[in-house]
Amino acid sequence: MTRLLFVSLLTFMSQVSAQSANYSATQTTADGVAIVRLSDAVHKAEVSIVPSVGNMAYEFKVNGKNALWFPYTKISDFAARPQLCGIPFLAPWANRLDEYAFYANGKKFLLNPDLGNLRPDQNHLPIHGLLMFSSYWTVVEAKADSESAHVTSRLEFWKHPELMAQFPFAHTLEMTYRLAGGILEVETVLRNLSADPMPVSIGFHPYFTLHDAPRDAWMVHLAARDHLELSPKLIPTGNSKPLEFADPYPLKGAQLDDVFGNLIRGSDGRADFSVQGKAEKITVSYGAKFPVAVSYAPPGRNYICFEPMSAVTNALNLSHAGLYKDLQSIPPAGEWRESFWIQPAGF
Repeated sequence: MTRLLFVSLLTFMSQVSAQSANYSATQTTADGVAIVRLSDAVHKAEVSIVPSVGNMAYEFKVNGKNALWFPYTKISDFAARPQLCGIPFLAPWANRLDEYAFYANGKKFLLNPDLGNLRPDQNHLPIHGLLMFSSYWTVVEAKADSESAHVTSRLEFWKHPELMAQFPFAHTLEMTYRLAGGILEVETVLRNLSADPMPVSIGFHPYFTLHDAPRDAWMVHLAARDHLELSPKLIPTGNSKPLEFADPYPLKGAQLDDVFGNLIRGSDGRADFSVQGKAEKITVSYGAKFPVAVSYAPPGRNYICFEPMSAVTNALNLSHAGLYKDLQSIPPAGEWRESFWIQPAGF
């Protein structure tokens, strides 16, 4: 009996924790809420994810300082009353639509406000999709080896009638958080299970903060050539102008709520946006299939958002109107895969 108990204990431990000499991936609880924690001992970095609330990463601590803005002291308070913070995922559309409907493959699909899963913005337009705080994510793998620690979670969109009623494209989503060398990669994979091409208009809305300088002393680098024109309701008009922001751009007395295109990419194909304090710096690198960047830094708030976007705001409807030519789509049985990376320094 003792030997059987010991074997069972070893089996349980192998299920909840994977680790190497440097990296570990642990499934545990915090304040009674199930979380996954990725650790990189050499770089003193730790990432915490709560799968049951939008599969959101809410901590990226380096030397005990969180590079993500998270205005809660307990994860249980966040789970009970979630708000935008950490790294929210926006799907199946990011940012706003200009009406309670969208176009795909030449057809108009109406949204149903009575289902209770739509979020209105200040102008009563549907914003940020359906999955921001979703409980439908399931952890499918949490592992660590000598190179990294990662956790992969899956959401089977097609299984949920209230989701399919709003966006009738059967698909699955997988998201992997991978911590390696002190850098966090966030990879997203969409698999189209439907018979028609599926448009891709997803994005992320990460909230970042620095600790060694007040917000008005932060300096921002915007890796873009074009500044998109927005309507009073923050919908792109289809026009743009050359970027007029200084580099670096001081946040003192300024704010950002802007959409950028024609991103400036390095030899690795990535576009690097950053915010700098005294010594602390956070760089967010966009993969090639994130061709659009939204930057948000409201006055008086101790955060800035660098938002990787697969398309411009309202892309589904702008594409149908002929005002946006770069909407991506996934063929039947195909997949879409891309990453962005977060690198804190000086923490």
